[in-house]
Amino acid sequence: MTKISPAKQRSYIFKLDPDQGQIIWQSKKLRIIPIENIKELRFSSDARYYRQQFQLAQDYEDRWITIIYILNGAYKTLHLISSTKDVFCMWHITLRKLYAIRQELMTGLGNEEIRHAIWEKQYWTASDESSDQKLRFDEVEKLCRRLNVNTSTEELKRLFKQADTKCQSFLNFSDFQRFVKLLKARPDITLLYRKLCYSNDGQFDFSVFEHFLRDTQKSTLSRPELLELFTHYAQKSDGSPDSPRPVMSLDGFTSFLLSSDNSAFIERQGKVCHDMTRPLSEYLISSSHNTYLIGHQLVGSSTIEGYIRALLHSCRSVEIDVYDGDSEPMIFHGKTFTSKVPVREVCEAIAKYAFVTSPYPVIISAEIHCSVLQQEMMVEVMRDVFQDALISAPVEGRPTLEILPSPEHLKGKVLLKAKNLYVSENESIRTKEVTIDTESSSTETSTDSDVVQDIRDERMTLRVLERDAINEVKDELKKARSLFDRVRSGHSRNLSGVAALAVPTVTSMATSEPPARPDLRDVSKVKMSFAVASLLVYTVGVKCRGINKKEHYAPEHMFSLSEKTANKVMKQGMVDLIKHNRTHLIRIYPKGLRVNSSNYLPHRYWVAGAQLVAINWQTFDLGYMINHAMFQRNGRAGYVLKPLALRIHDKELLSRHTQHSLDIVVISAQQLPRPKDSLGHEIMDKSTIDPYVEVSIHVPDWPHASYHSSSSSTTPSPSSTGSTGRLLSRRTNSVKNNGFNPVWQEVLSLPFDCVGDMFDLIFVRFAVRRDGDNDEEPIAVYCVSLGSLAMGYRHLPLHDTQLSQYLFSTLFVMCAIN
Repeated sequence: MTKISPAKQRSYIFKLDPDQGQIIWQSKKLRIIPIENIKELRFSSDARYYRQQFQLAQDYEDRWITIIYILNGAYKTLHLISSTKDVFCMWHITLRKLYAIRQELMTGLGNEEIRHAIWEKQYWTASDESSDQKLRFDEVEKLCRRLNVNTSTEELKRLFKQADTKCQSFLNFSDFQRFVKLLKARPDITLLYRKLCYSNDGQFDFSVFEHFLRDTQKSTLSRPELLELFTHYAQKSDGSPDSPRPVMSLDGFTSFLLSSDNSAFIERQGKVCHDMTRPLSEYLISSSHNTYLIGHQLVGSSTIEGYIRALLHSCRSVEIDVYDGDSEPMIFHGKTFTSKVPVREVCEAIAKYAFVTSPYPVIISAEIHCSVLQQEMMVEVMRDVFQDALISAPVEGRPTLEILPSPEHLKGKVLLKAKNLYVSENESIRTKEVTIDTESSSTETSTDSDVVQDIRDERMTLRVLERDAINEVKDELKKARSLFDRVRSGHSRNLSGVAALAVPTVTSMATSEPPARPDLRDVSKVKMSFAVASLLVYTVGVKCRGINKKEHYAPEHMFSLSEKTANKVMKQGMVDLIKHNRTHLIRIYPKGLRVNSSNYLPHRYWVAGAQLVAINWQTFDLGYMINHAMFQRNGRAGYVLKPLALRIHDKELLSRHTQHSLDIVVISAQQLPRPKDSLGHEIMDKSTIDPYVEVSIHVPDWPHASYHSSSSSTTPSPSSTGSTGRLLSRRTNSVKNNGFNPVWQEVLSLPFDCVGDMFDLIFVRFAVRRDGDNDEEPIAVYCVSLGSLAMGYRHLPLHDTQLSQYLFSTLFVMCAIN
């Protein structure tokens, strides 16, 4: 097939290996894409955007394949044109099926038989170097070293002989399956099994199972449901005819512990389980900031990819910044050197992907900086692309809205949110000329003195937290200022009113190409089209005039606050903000100093009832991880009901303050992954692995400040620059040279406080790390809302730091809240 890139087009032989689950091709080096690393497949017309970007003829479209994947922590794309239609069909069918199987396995636990069969086939094929369907001892030993099995050569030989039942000095596939079962023996589960049935004459019958699920696992299933579950995993006893009652064998118990019936995640995967008929203001809504960027805030690329990635992960609020283009409105990050993308392309991408993973409404948060003419062009594009899905209403004569509609009522709809300049205090629609008071969510309106104060504030906070982050911010600002100064020095006459690039003033010109517009005037104040106003129905942007009894906002009025402003508002009166957010939407966005697209910790603002807490989806940091954990809930619908304390007027509930301890027994891990390089190869030089487990609990600042002093055990979170969420971590000892089946059996206790029973807003992060690499990224992670973490003995599905689940890696723990 022909590989397409911006620089060249080259033909290579591509192989799809179903056993090892990977795509392989040889360029200068052997390159591998593991199928589980694939994020999306696009065939034919679905990949038209890329074909057009490469300016290739439509004749290629019916043979075009685009594979979007992650390797070495970065998104990558592979564009292929198959040689014939038959080759295309073969790849289309086979790759889609293999991808679908792995995607199913990567949504939690379960499907253990399929998972185990894939593992056996993958490692059998990889180990059979001579391709003779026989594994000799040296090949088996090599496999075990690759798997980080911490077993002596003598012990491996004993297991090899035990599996080689015909004494052939090699293992065929059925012998290999026997060997794997011996290798994967779980003494930790055997110990638990014996302990549970010790007082019942060694019999694991229904009474033992019911007692275990009620008392240890905290199951709320009815007795008939428990009996059905028991029967599924049990078998008839091999004992005497006098004891015909069904019992659960060790294998059955192991299967149960590894199954989705014993998931660590309380809510059933893929099932919408929250009441979706409440007003919009009662939900937390998965939201994206500067969605069009897939990298840096100042010099990154604007593209539709950001919208596709976010929407496919059930994001329900995306952002557009609209400026005048040469012939049509364009989206890009104003006052920066980011590239541009047409409004039409973005709207077409939103229309195509909006409801693939969730049927609930999408809110487009727009900053409109373009002329009236191009505003009307933008509205025309939206009406043309979204058709009946676009919410609109005549500007005049609208009925008064008493309460916001529900996600259920707005299923399949697209809403526009922008600042409405015809809305003013104590006034209805105004027909006189109005100008836009531009509200930039990405480069905040600031004076130079504000910037100096911002940086001082940053330094004071970051000095205690992350010294590396200080250097990063300073470097980014220095580069940006230097770059902009060079441009400004050549065009000082045209740009005399523009402040420094990273922090422009309100009068600065919104363009990515300052020299191209010699006739600059103060165009950040532009008029507003009635066509735009007609699209602002349930999400009408207004300026925040304060939150108090004097100020009245209609239910459809919503405002946007930068994290810095939100922090001030919360400090002044968090309970007032909670009260406001029971009936009104607000949006929080990252401050302009986050030029490297880092994230705040969103639960800091969720606890104030803020619904649309926008994050940078292109940055896989702790803030992203907490956001991802929250919106895994409710069937990944992108809408999660707020905790009851934030939805109802109940002072007693909101003031209820409790102290707890999260007690975790870290028991063991199974098949920890090896890191892979940018070519997809396992990194073998790190042959020894001494893993340990770190458990962190992330607690937000609760509404009543007087409670904070009672939580002295927690410290400010290192990634929460600008917010004061609290973090407590505990770790196990390391297990020497064992990444295959390390056993810790250590108890970690993490004290924490909770207000209003809002356990859903506390997050727990499990990180498996390599001893000695404390500053590097973890080997594997699992992050979950405490309200969604099931108690008792659970296998946690481990993920990489981009939150893709590993197929075979788990962490066995016992959880309890005391």
